[in-house]
Amino acid sequence: MLFFELGRSKQFSMVLCAITFTLCSFSFAGKTAAQQPPENPAATPPLPTITVSTREVLLDVLVTDGAGHPVPGLTKADFSVTEEGQPQVIRSLQEHHPMAPEQIERLTLPPLPPNTFTNFLPVRNTNAQTVILLDALNTSVQAQMSLREQLIGYLKHMEPGASIAIFQLDTEMRLVQGFTSDQKLLLEAAKSKRDMPSLLKPIDGNYDQYRRARMEILRAGMQMMGRYLAGFPGRKNLIWFTGQVPMTIFGYGMGNPFRDQLDVSPSGSADDLSDLTESLTLSRVAVYPVDTRGLQVSPQFSAARVGAPSPRGNIHFENRQVINETNLQRVASMTGGKAYYNTNGFEQIIGEVVKDGSSYYTLAYATTNQEWHGQMRTIKIAVDRPGLHLQHREGYRAFDPGKTEERKINALVQKTAARAAQPTDPKDETTAQTPAPDESSAANQEGAGNEGALVPHVGKNGFEIAMALGAVPPTEIVFTANLQPSLKPEKVEKGTTLPENNYLKPEWQHKPFRNTTVLFHADARKIRLTRTADGLRHGSVAFVTVVYTPMGENVNSIEQTVNFDLTPAHYRQLLAEGLSFKEEIAVPEKGNYFLRLGVHDLTGDQVGALEIPMDQVKPGVAGAGL
Repeated sequence: MLFFELGRSKQFSMVLCAITFTLCSFSFAGKTAAQQPPENPAATPPLPTITVSTREVLLDVLVTDGAGHPVPGLTKADFSVTEEGQPQVIRSLQEHHPMAPEQIERLTLPPLPPNTFTNFLPVRNTNAQTVILLDALNTSVQAQMSLREQLIGYLKHMEPGASIAIFQLDTEMRLVQGFTSDQKLLLEAAKSKRDMPSLLKPIDGNYDQYRRARMEILRAGMQMMGRYLAGFPGRKNLIWFTGQVPMTIFGYGMGNPFRDQLDVSPSGSADDLSDLTESLTLSRVAVYPVDTRGLQVSPQFSAARVGAPSPRGNIHFENRQVINETNLQRVASMTGGKAYYNTNGFEQIIGEVVKDGSSYYTLAYATTNQEWHGQMRTIKIAVDRPGLHLQHREGYRAFDPGKTEERKINALVQKTAARAAQPTDPKDETTAQTPAPDESSAANQEGAGNEGALVPHVGKNGFEIAMALGAVPPTEIVFTANLQPSLKPEKVEKGTTLPENNYLKPEWQHKPFRNTTVLFHADARKIRLTRTADGLRHGSVAFVTVVYTPMGENVNSIEQTVNFDLTPAHYRQLLAEGLSFKEEIAVPEKGNYFLRLGVHDLTGDQVGALEIPMDQVKPGVAGAGL
């Protein structure tokens, strides 16, 4: 296991510790770097040449008959694929079905060790999941009430085995209920105040400011949802109940918030890197937008209207309808879903998507187009049978991985040069300290220099949002965390210097606390590492722990960054065993607190986060790996 542990550091005004490890000279199994024998190049067998043999495109396809029912039993010979009009060779075709009850019963995790938590959640149907998004931001209150009643009606009679998650969007994206097939849990969530939307306006101001604020909330919310869904296997069918879809939601204004994934994986054994295949998995989130306004009738023909209908008013109504329906259809076609409008049967729509959305095909073809300039490539798929209808992503943007890699290498060179020019503590040559601003500490007098680190601001759609208390927990990087509080609480008397690594905010500095050790273990397969000409792979991963009050006040925080320079052998070891890291943070003894843990791949911008109530952590209970 690749394991990293940071010793207690000196006191600094901020806590953002950057640690550089060159793993070919770092220690394993408890040995120090001095004890580790140097590698003998002459004795090392020649490493295989890493080459990319092909690039495959993977996407999901739904095939239905004239009645809208899934069509099973198709083979590769039944399909044909073109990309930008050019025929493509289908490499593989996999058919998916709803899982049988006996299969679902086997999908349970073994119990975790004491004081151990994870952001991985097993789903009850690994072939497909259903996501219900209640969009209160763009839906009238009256329509929300009707929708909520029909959602409860569906859940009361839902078929067993369906895996469903419920989200609410108002002033921010909220996870009402994570994936579960437990009917009782879903009903409780739908009836509870958790899905009651905030009635606050996102911003006070003129219409343009209000419209931009709504778009920003929608954009950030969809991206956070995408980070949450990334860790779940199979197709995700997103039923988006909304009264309005902005025209730019999946266009140039925001782009598709559900990112495609480029994976490079060995075609043979874990030790064979001589033949790699790049697989571009097109986003497996299919959007089913539903117009919550229901059945629409022109106000010109309302029974409450006095006088003859106005042809001009009817034209305006029809124009608005066409625009909204076009936007709904555009979102659906770009993601492989289906649009619903001019209907009040929301309960029936949920049932249809849940039932039919788990029957689909995953198709892989080797693209013959080697031009990668970021252009949009249109995909068309046909089936050699009459009367069938297909749903799939209509295309993707062909970004050049080589150019992306080149930019990463240039950034890496600049970062390395800046790190080399930075002065280091002569007492600890393995640790370089980099300031992290804490704006809230400017007025703090007592304990100056020990205010703790704020999570760096990297934009409204970035890691900062993922680390907020109660935020949707991203699963792009799956990890477990074992917590071990100290057996006895400690207290620092006034006038005494705080211990190293204790960065409690001033109001908690002289109250009893427990030092809590956090052991991370992350799945390294989603961590992006850049390969340079010398054969080494480089990257950076930040491990963050934040202590919150129930009201979301930051009590303490620490961020530590591991920088990798991996030989091919250590890269294989990292993929096989995962990445472990240990850090320590002080948590107040009295009161209710939450730990928000995060793992952030700084190179690939992949994120994992987990929230743990401290009342679930028991001091003195033996934990795994500690």
